[in-house]
Amino acid sequence: MSILKEFKEFAVKGNVIDMTVGIIIGTAFGKIVSSLVNDVVMPPIGLLVGGIDFSKLAVVLKHDPEGKADVLLRYGLFVNTLIDFLIIAFVIFLAIKAINKLKKPAAPAEVTTKECPKCCTSIPLKATKCPNCTSDIQ
Repeated sequence: MSILKEFKEFAVKGNVIDMTVGIIIGTAFGKIVSSLVNDVVMPPIGLLVGGIDFSKLAVVLKHDPEGKADVLLRYGLFVNTLIDFLIIAFVIFLAIKAINKLKKPAAPAEVTTKECPKCCTSIPLKATKCPNCTSDIQ
């Protein structure tokens, strides 16, 4: 089988297409959540803690004497990313919880056998005599 044919079979399988759609939707969802965190959630949190903009929080590790670019430890961006992660995790939790509520519970399997009271083997539900021990079953 040629490599091109194998690749074609692999690429058009449902799993690959489903995964691709999931990645695209996940990327778009990530942008929405990032905007939610940066534009909606963080400003009120910044006001509550005294007007701090977390994205600008940093510690200068080394000043550049020429004034070009200091070496910074940007812990504020890490705080933003951490809050972003927590919101994404919470939203995914809520979405999965809602999906699980929508799922119907599996119907119990229909009982087609019973147990012989004498030899404890499985026999058809309508049986009146056990085929294994020949006991009469009521």
